[in-house]
Amino acid sequence: MPGDLAKTDSEASSLSQSSPPRSPRRQMYYVQSPSRDSHDGEKTTNSFNSTPVLSPTHSHSNSSLGPHSSRESSSTRLSKHHGSRKPRTNKQSWKEFDAIEEEALLDGEAAHHALHRRRCYFLSFLAGFFVLFTTFSLILWGASRPQKPKITMKSISFNEFVVQAGADFSGVSTEMVSMNCTVKLTYRNTATFFGVHVTSTPLHLSYSQLTVATGSIHKFYQSRKSQRALIVMMEGSHIPLYGGGASLASLNGAPTQPVPVTLDFMVRSRAYVLGKLVKPKFYKRIQCWVTMDPKKMSKAISLKNKCSYS
Repeated sequence: MPGDLAKTDSEASSLSQSSPPRSPRRQMYYVQSPSRDSHDGEKTTNSFNSTPVLSPTHSHSNSSLGPHSSRESSSTRLSKHHGSRKPRTNKQSWKEFDAIEEEALLDGEAAHHALHRRRCYFLSFLAGFFVLFTTFSLILWGASRPQKPKITMKSISFNEFVVQAGADFSGVSTEMVSMNCTVKLTYRNTATFFGVHVTSTPLHLSYSQLTVATGSIHKFYQSRKSQRALIVMMEGSHIPLYGGGASLASLNGAPTQPVPVTLDFMVRSRAYVLGKLVKPKFYKRIQCWVTMDPKKMSKAISLKNKCSYS
């Protein structure tokens, strides 16, 4: 019995060593080996190596398949790897595109707000500058208004006054007068911070509402806080008197009685305080009532208290 048992065990062991394992079982073991991840493969290999009977079969099955199995497993892994990452890449690219587009929209909106803010600042600056400039101009205009020029009539002297018979341009007979006189006056600019440009209308000397002599003041510039004396020559030649000459008595061409005359003119003054934006104007109308005395020819007659200024 012991011999038979030993024989049977030796035969069984020889049979087990001589007979190779079946290929289906090897393929089944190889198919069941995990190819999902390298870490899982390492775990499975470790678990197979822990069983002494199955480790030769597993190693043999791997060696029997050869490089094709490794090639197939690596290709399978690559295909799975690429297949699994491709959707994630597309999704990530769309997310990145959405983020870039959102950032571009935010940047565009911020630029629009900045431009709008700059426009508001510019308009506010223009409005403030306009208000300040207008206020400053009004202050200058208000300060310049009281500083009116002052005109003083000094005297008038009659150098010649001749009355004689004659005829006008149409041949109508009438009394005619020829005369000349000299008018003296002073012009004073009272302004403290601007000069003035001065012009005048023609000076008219009239008798019985008829102009018998004229003169003019030439344009001039008067600086601030200064004055000047003006002398105006007035003359008239062969001025027809018509009905006014009836009351004018004369002897040898010279009047025998005092002759009342009126002097009338207007002086215009203009100042350029702030260019052409602030340019105050001053008008002064002057009227003087004088009596020409034949006994005081060529003598200066004072015009003090004989003129009105308006």
